[in-house]
Amino acid sequence: MGHITVMTGPERRRRWSDEERLQILAEAFASGSSVSAVARRHDISTARIYTWRSKLRQPPALTEFAEAVVDDGTQQGWQQAGMPVIIIDLGAKGRVNVSAAASPALVSGALKALR
Repeated sequence: MGHITVMTGPERRRRWSDEERLQILAEAFASGSSVSAVARRHDISTARIYTWRSKLRQPPALTEFAEAVVDDGTQQGWQQAGMPVIIIDLGAKGRVNVSAAASPALVSGALKALR
């Protein structure tokens, strides 16, 4: 007969550190190993192990910062030449150029439509 784990208190979910997850994944996908046997041994579902593997395989989310330049109003050449004031790079989806003449409502609506 199996065992039952009773969890009491405000915390009902178990938490695994990144090291524990990596150790379980290495164990589950080692040569000659069985994912279901590893899941039983650690008292977790096989779906959780496959979810962890899937998340591990995803490329990390890139957080990039853009340089911001504050214009003191003396450089009107950009606005007069029709050059964009803000360029938003959407990766594979393209690029959005925002000119100084664009209204905040127009920019907001365009960015919401791109979500």
